[in-house]
Amino acid sequence: MMQQAEEILQKYYGYSSFRKGQKEAISHVLHDRNTLAVMPTGGGKSLCYQIPGLSLEGTAIIISPLISLMKDQVDALNSYGIAATYINSSLTAGEQRQRLHDLRQGRYKFVYVAPERFDSPQFLSTIQSIPLSLIAFDEAHCISQWGHDFRPSYRSIVPTLYQITNLPVLMALTATATQEVIRDIKHLIDVPDESIVNTGFARDNLSFRIIKGRDKRDFVEEYLKTRPNESGIIYTATRKDADSLQHYLSKKGFSAGKYHAGMTENQRKQAQVDFVQDEITTIIATNAFGMGIDKSNVRYVIHYSMPMNIESYYQEAGRAGRDGEPGDCALLFSSQDINLQRFLIDQSPSEEKKKEEYAKLQAMINYCHTHTCLQQYILDYFEDPFSSEPCGKCSNCTLVGEVQDMTLEAQMVLSCVKRMGERFGAGLTAKVLKGSSDQKVKQFKFNTLSTYGIMSSYTEKELTRFIHFLTAEGYLTPGQGRYPALQLTDESVAVLKGDQPVEMLVESTTAKHESNYNADYFEELRQIRKSIADEAGLPPYVIFSDATLKEFTIYLPENKNEMLAIKGVGERKFEQYGETFLETIRPWARETDAKPVPDKSSSVSIRKKEANDERPSYQVTFEMWKEESKEIGEIAKERGLSSQTIENHLFRSAHEGLELNWDRWFNEEQEKNILQKLEEMEERKLKPLKEALPEDYTYSMIKAVLNKHELMK
Repeated sequence: MMQQAEEILQKYYGYSSFRKGQKEAISHVLHDRNTLAVMPTGGGKSLCYQIPGLSLEGTAIIISPLISLMKDQVDALNSYGIAATYINSSLTAGEQRQRLHDLRQGRYKFVYVAPERFDSPQFLSTIQSIPLSLIAFDEAHCISQWGHDFRPSYRSIVPTLYQITNLPVLMALTATATQEVIRDIKHLIDVPDESIVNTGFARDNLSFRIIKGRDKRDFVEEYLKTRPNESGIIYTATRKDADSLQHYLSKKGFSAGKYHAGMTENQRKQAQVDFVQDEITTIIATNAFGMGIDKSNVRYVIHYSMPMNIESYYQEAGRAGRDGEPGDCALLFSSQDINLQRFLIDQSPSEEKKKEEYAKLQAMINYCHTHTCLQQYILDYFEDPFSSEPCGKCSNCTLVGEVQDMTLEAQMVLSCVKRMGERFGAGLTAKVLKGSSDQKVKQFKFNTLSTYGIMSSYTEKELTRFIHFLTAEGYLTPGQGRYPALQLTDESVAVLKGDQPVEMLVESTTAKHESNYNADYFEELRQIRKSIADEAGLPPYVIFSDATLKEFTIYLPENKNEMLAIKGVGERKFEQYGETFLETIRPWARETDAKPVPDKSSSVSIRKKEANDERPSYQVTFEMWKEESKEIGEIAKERGLSSQTIENHLFRSAHEGLELNWDRWFNEEQEKNILQKLEEMEERKLKPLKEALPEDYTYSMIKAVLNKHELMK
């Protein structure tokens, strides 16, 4: 069955190998096991139900709360020649009746349906009269009461499922789920532990940045000037900001639209169509926009102000780079953002809900002030199951300038918090440190403290920001609730004693923007794609993704075989569009002295071989490493996996009792030093351990030692 799935992947989608987690999720569904797939945005979740839907007999029902996503997915499937439709509130009563009639006749392989339509007697009666291949819940975090976008109407259809007499295998898919949400979904649709596929939340192609101290409007204008032809989303917290920014950018000559709940349905629909069809490059929107927008070539997402929680932020930022190409995610932070979000939380009538949202808001505030890797902060928040190294490209990892020793300043702040009785927030603490004559300072007689005015050379704004930094780094905790009260932590004791230094890094607001493709050729191919898309009434990315067009400019295919060797080009796509693009590319190929060759064909044969290999994947890796004496990098390239995955395979082999030659990672002295340093540390975490060892001690070496002694968590 998996061989058939791989053939479908190549034929319809033009890929020679599955992405991380896809093969495992598809296999569970094909073996009739209820499955939960947790994959990052752009990780290829839709293929996890589309390929089983094409492999199994019957019709696949996809339940989705996102009307816009349904249309995009149906358009894409229809472009492959696959019969698909959707049923939601955008249809007239007559259109719905016709589609239900066609569904009864077995004319569709896929039907996307909104939750409220799924629950209707007519729809339930119809699907019980036909063979079903599977039922999938897309955006499954919406069915969990712990999810950041919980929708009771979506959850309420779960009991209805079990009334279906011909109930097929169930599947749930989501990109943003904490461990709490995963447990809830697992219980709701009865997913066995072994059928939970969690590939982690890392998006290696995204660069995260926090921008502070800049005029937001000026930053956006300057930013858009550097990316005149690239698609992007700018999220604002309010409709007023969306209107104002869109008006300003349009007057400046930028191709910008807007989207928010204050517009009419037709206006919103047109704005969305214009963006998806590349009629406008930038859309300024509130969080009402984008959930389920299947536009793969969004190159940047800017948050004009701080969102309410990490879940929302990561989902929205994750709309950049869904095609696997680089995406830039910038968050423009100002302290007023915090007050706005607290005000919005206060509108909730539930005190329990408020408490939960305040805790999530604090995590978001900490994100904006941490100096650790931004990607790692997000992964830690979601309790990502995979260990990770700093991303190397976020604004914290790429900071330029000098490291500032702020130990003395930190001691002053911590002492002040202690003397104020650990009962007040950052704002009042900053006033005391500044030496403010504010009425509240005098009311509590804080002007008599020894720490009053001790940091008068700083502005209150700078002091508040520094206090947030200390909170983000774990030296202070704000407690819970509407009014945070700063308290010292165990980590702060070492700082006050002088045993723990506090260092701050200078921020950078620049991002690298590199490319190895021919930008002129790419722009010409984009125009051809746009023309074809307009004529077919399809979004341009459905024709070919930006990533595929860029590979065309690198590999310059001249015939069918060469074009099929490029990722994203399958037989169906070539039949429809291949020759049109080849006509333009051939002259470029003739003008070049030499052109590189894509390695897709070799990976196809490897994947086909592995598809028939019944050994666990880690054993395949182990035997290549041991018997063929190949290096980790060689195995990773040959198997189409990351070096980190290959390493994890080898460490798992050791835990399973297979014998590893540890000398290939470290010598006796290095092993002894690592274990000794680990013993000295109170907090046994990978990053602090790495920082405590000599520079030439790599993460791989350290992880190998820890795995040998079974100390790796």
